[in-house]
Amino acid sequence: MDKPLVIGGKNFASRLLMGTGKFSSSEVMRDALDASGAQIVTVALRRVELENPRDSILSYIDRDRYVLLPNTSGARNAEEAVRLARLARAAGTGSFVKLEVTPDPNYLLPDPVETLKAAEILVKDGFTVLPYINADPILAKRLEDLGTATVMPLGAPIGTNRGLTTRDAVAIIIEMASVPVIVDAGLGAPSHAAEAMELGADAVLVNTAIAVAGDPVAMARAFRKGVEAGRQAFLAGIGKPRQKAEASSPLTGFLR
Repeated sequence: MDKPLVIGGKNFASRLLMGTGKFSSSEVMRDALDASGAQIVTVALRRVELENPRDSILSYIDRDRYVLLPNTSGARNAEEAVRLARLARAAGTGSFVKLEVTPDPNYLLPDPVETLKAAEILVKDGFTVLPYINADPILAKRLEDLGTATVMPLGAPIGTNRGLTTRDAVAIIIEMASVPVIVDAGLGAPSHAAEAMELGADAVLVNTAIAVAGDPVAMARAFRKGVEAGRQAFLAGIGKPRQKAEASSPLTGFLR
């Protein structure tokens, strides 16, 4: 029996988190969320009017069904990220926040120094912090020691759909972590999500691969199955690779 994913004292049955950007319409986004089975939905604070309940995105997210995870996407330093998080909480989104500090406009790689600085402030301020980071095991451990609820190493740069290019580093993070490890960014196919889960990740976050698919709803459903299959394989215990062939059936007995 699997245990639920626990973040900030809350239990979640789904291990697929979803983003809300790049969808062709809010209706498609809503239907994809439903098909994914996700329970945590992240929304970029710079893209929504938090004080307007009729905002085109927020009005399609059932707050009774999903935990809203506002993110600080677009923040270039710790000061901007902290300000965005506090504005979101003041508007009633709760204490969950996905911390993103990405000063580089070309690759959108997270700034480790500013992320660490912002995380320390937000944790002390009572936030449940889910920090987006490079696949850096030492940084992940430092953030955990500060009190972040998870660590979220990238699989590949945001939106690239290149898969788990950081596999070896993510494996070290998983081995060292005492908080949930959520692989975020770069997963472009359900097989990529399954690979992350087989490695022992606690969850994955996917946006672009679902939103830009020919059929986002079907792709959301496929990612859901990929995550579930990868998790079941991890729990079952995956056999170690071998250098030499080994027959699955005996070669003696009936051949005599």
